[in-house]
Amino acid sequence: MLKQYETVFIATPVLSDAQMKEAVAKYTGFITANGGEIVYEEDWGLRQLAYPIQHKTSGFYYLIEFKAEPEFVANLEIQYKRDERIIRFLTVALDKDAVAYAEHRREMKAKGKTNVVPEGVVEEVEVEEEVTDYDVEPVEENTEE
Repeated sequence: MLKQYETVFIATPVLSDAQMKEAVAKYTGFITANGGEIVYEEDWGLRQLAYPIQHKTSGFYYLIEFKAEPEFVANLEIQYKRDERIIRFLTVALDKDAVAYAEHRREMKAKGKTNVVPEGVVEEVEVEEEVTDYDVEPVEENTEE
């Protein structure tokens, strides 16, 4: 049974556009050649890293959402580890809620909207009364000197 996964990898910033496209083609081809199905791809571009990795402070981020057999993920990660162009990667399995959120995110991105939370994810909370006074007892001051 195919499960849905999301993988993000960070490639070294010294790559040219052609080399980056070649790396992406390698991994998308690897996924489809091993019975996987690409659901969605997104190039996040060159971004600053939160902390230096291998003495690099930036990297090319790329997201691939795909469906594959659970055993395939280990093979994909081995390919990432063998590639000197990849400095970090993360692959996660998506549950049904994450799949629904990913679909919603893609729809909103296609419409040009960003940071839109799907209905039902965040409920509005009504505040019955605003609290302005706090029940705090005064602290006795030490008058001894």
